[in-house]
Amino acid sequence: MSGLDIRNEWHALTSDNIAALPAQLGVYEIADEAGTTLKIGYAGGHSLFGMRSVLEEELAEHGEVTFRHEFTHGYLTRWNELLMVHHASHGELPPGNHDHNQPLGTLSPGTQNTPQQNGAN
Repeated sequence: MSGLDIRNEWHALTSDNIAALPAQLGVYEIADEAGTTLKIGYAGGHSLFGMRSVLEEELAEHGEVTFRHEFTHGYLTRWNELLMVHHASHGELPPGNHDHNQPLGTLSPGTQNTPQQNGAN
């Protein structure tokens, strides 16, 4: 499932690293020092300064943990995809997403479309 994860490097969640980001829309993942995902979130149209605003809120809530991000205008679709990937890999959502009350789709990482599955010989 790692092919669907955010591929950018992890960085310390600090005010300096946040300030270096452009004010753009996208998705992010925060993790503790052990690498356990704490939350998958997004910076959407209501985020005053995009990624910078939401990560400053995460810094205030979690302290200096790590984060990685991805800029995209399709942030809601990508956010849901990342939640599905995490759920498929871990059997549950990250702790910071337990209040997610929207239905998620299902990913089947082991399933591939082979000629036999398509009815071709």
